[in-house]
Amino acid sequence: MRALPALIAALTLAACSTDGGTGDPGPAPATSTATGPDEIATGLDVPWGLAFEPGGEALIAERDSGRILRITPGADPEPVYQVPGVAAQGEGGLLGLATSGDWVYAYFTAADDNRIVRFRLGSGSAPEVIFDGIAKAGFHNGGRIAFGPDDMLYVGTGDAGETGSSQDPASPNGKILRLTPEGEPAPGNPTAGSPVYSLGHRNVQGLAWDERDRLFATEFGQNDLDEINRIEPGKNYGWPEVEGEGDTDGGRFTNPLVTWPTSDASPSGLAISGNTLFAAALRGERLWSVPIEGDGVGEPRALFEGEYGRLRTVAVAPDGSLWLTTSNTDGRGDARDGDDRILRIAAAAEGA
Repeated sequence: MRALPALIAALTLAACSTDGGTGDPGPAPATSTATGPDEIATGLDVPWGLAFEPGGEALIAERDSGRILRITPGADPEPVYQVPGVAAQGEGGLLGLATSGDWVYAYFTAADDNRIVRFRLGSGSAPEVIFDGIAKAGFHNGGRIAFGPDDMLYVGTGDAGETGSSQDPASPNGKILRLTPEGEPAPGNPTAGSPVYSLGHRNVQGLAWDERDRLFATEFGQNDLDEINRIEPGKNYGWPEVEGEGDTDGGRFTNPLVTWPTSDASPSGLAISGNTLFAAALRGERLWSVPIEGDGVGEPRALFEGEYGRLRTVAVAPDGSLWLTTSNTDGRGDARDGDDRILRIAAAAEGA
């Protein structure tokens, strides 16, 4: 990614007035001219998944409508695909998106399960189901998908309200899965022939890799603590035995890097720019910025607290800018004029 230092500078300046009391950010570098995020799309229906096409255009999944829209700054959103079979209810619907070459991948809630399909835009062909049988419910459907540096497809799933499934290695629920682009268990997984990469998760909706190709994930807590975890193959992250930090049971469980009270976070999307993690918070209505420091992390800082309402997804675009989606029309937020919307923080001044 280019212009990463400028992105951090832009966020620092843009958030000075909405810091949420987490400390004085100090003066922004003189090279930054940001005054806040740009609104590049409004009036969306619960935008959830966000992925970028090879040419740099953005694709947005609307959870309840099942539509995929192409978003280009300065133009109206363009409907480009209707995913068939989406059964939107509660937290379920059309969720995560990912792209690989000219393939688009979508995770969605169907009549009987959560599943992953792939298709090519404009081909006119029906989507191909590559993985199914992930239990669905009105909540805890997971849904984030992303291709890793190894070109494998990583999938965050939820426990669908059946907490025991998170500790069951035979269940795809409450896991992070690692699949080939065709939907098969990826070679090199902790257990040969199994799609499971890590277990002991409650509801994973954020996946991102740092410059050292290390995987990080967000985790919704129940009543007490939300988490960011560094994910390692075969590790067990404790749910439902542990929420937040706790007894590792002699090394059986792995503690998180970061925890927050659930009122401050409910973290969904996750992105990494340079050495900074960005976590979009729903209930917390803020963007958390967390510096990566060696094998650990520094002090989290709240950005845009209460400014835009519930934040669902955050992603770094090919041009280095940071994109955010709100989630105020999802039945849990207070919708504002223009919601839901997509916000963009430029990495550097246009034309630089």
